[in-house]
Amino acid sequence: MKGLELIDILSEVIQERCRQETRWGEQNHKPVEWCAILGEEVGEVNKAALEAHFKQYYKDNDQLADYRRELIQVAAVAVAMIQSLERNKPTYQK
Repeated sequence: MKGLELIDILSEVIQERCRQETRWGEQNHKPVEWCAILGEEVGEVNKAALEAHFKQYYKDNDQLADYRRELIQVAAVAVAMIQSLERNKPTYQK
């Protein structure tokens, strides 16, 4: 695998997850609320990808930094969703 190894990328996701937890505290949203939060983050990925594409930033990989940063945030939010599900599963199953 070229570039960063999987463990390095997952480490970045963990760091972002910790940053989110520090900023927002423990989040325990309902699944539909989490989907809206994740959707907003995916929208930011889409925006960054479109900007990179239409500004032809692909010629300079450093210009894809926003796109990559948003992808890490999406992964971290997905982890937060799973953590919340595990914490709240009994409540959701009532």
